[in-house]
Amino acid sequence: MVVMAAKKACEIMSKSMFEEVQRWGCMKQTGVSLRYMMEFGSVPTERNLLIAAQFLRKELPIRIARRAIELETLPYGLSEKPAVLKVRDWYLDSFRDMRSFPEIKGTNDEKEFTQMIKAIKVRHNNVVPMMALGVQQLKKELGPKIVHGDLDEIHQFLDRFYMSRIGIRMLIGQHVELHNPNPPPHCVGYIHTKMSPVEVALNASDDARAICLREYGSAPAVNIYGDPNFTFPYVPSHLQLMVFELVKNSLRAVQERHMDSDKVSPPVRIIVADGIEDVTIKVSDEGGGIARSGLPKIFTYLYSTARNPLDEVSDLGTGEAVIMAGYGYGLPISRLYARYFGGDLQIISMEGYGELII
Repeated sequence: MVVMAAKKACEIMSKSMFEEVQRWGCMKQTGVSLRYMMEFGSVPTERNLLIAAQFLRKELPIRIARRAIELETLPYGLSEKPAVLKVRDWYLDSFRDMRSFPEIKGTNDEKEFTQMIKAIKVRHNNVVPMMALGVQQLKKELGPKIVHGDLDEIHQFLDRFYMSRIGIRMLIGQHVELHNPNPPPHCVGYIHTKMSPVEVALNASDDARAICLREYGSAPAVNIYGDPNFTFPYVPSHLQLMVFELVKNSLRAVQERHMDSDKVSPPVRIIVADGIEDVTIKVSDEGGGIARSGLPKIFTYLYSTARNPLDEVSDLGTGEAVIMAGYGYGLPISRLYARYFGGDLQIISMEGYGELII
């Protein structure tokens, strides 16, 4: 009798939660520009932090609810994959945390709220590799039957899902970082008002070469051209991720193409150009390029030129040990980061020679 009552209570709770998620998912979300975040956060007074927290308490549940709803209704059985179910549960847990937090009326409430959303951000650290694992599980299940053109719905969902995640993490990270009592020079939360793209490219290239050295025992050189004194306002972690991913791909392509050669592998080249309206970063390599037939697939989430890590990793765990190369999300995710603040990422391939990534 007690078991039946508990089961009924659980069902009622689930139904209640489902209805609330649906209600919040139908609300309109509010866009926040880089300029606004920079100007608003330039003076992180207690009043401004309180206003920001009150805004996030209403805004974040809307964004989280939308993604939780979509995770329930994915085609081809993707919603039923264990990795996707785990991600869905993370979103539902975060929605529950947000909705159960009381109204924010003072500084103490704001500080407690900040710690809560900081924990939510940590909870979602492994969302990208976990979703990638779910997509790869689907890909492996479909096998030769898979046709990339027939899976546009999944690609469109993943674009929306990952772009929303970038926005959620940007809002949370910006608010949390504004509490830093000793922020780095020229930094407003996550935003560096005088970021040097050459310096970021150098750091990202060093990280990518370290990965290549660990994987292959050697790594091609990376030559960077541009004015190190040129700066502009941006989020360094976003640019770091993009350049790291692009250089890592180039290093792998060059290394695998020239590993049997007696000659020194040709370098990967990065050019940073400061235009009147745009900042352009070009990454080029001599890694053999991609066949024209493969170009339409490179920004999909089911395509990779690396080996499938599912052939080597079977334990879902917490997603912490998931291998990045081979899941096929590096390029599409990098393009979303570029587009988040109005930029873009384009690839020009010369089969038999290499690639230009702009």
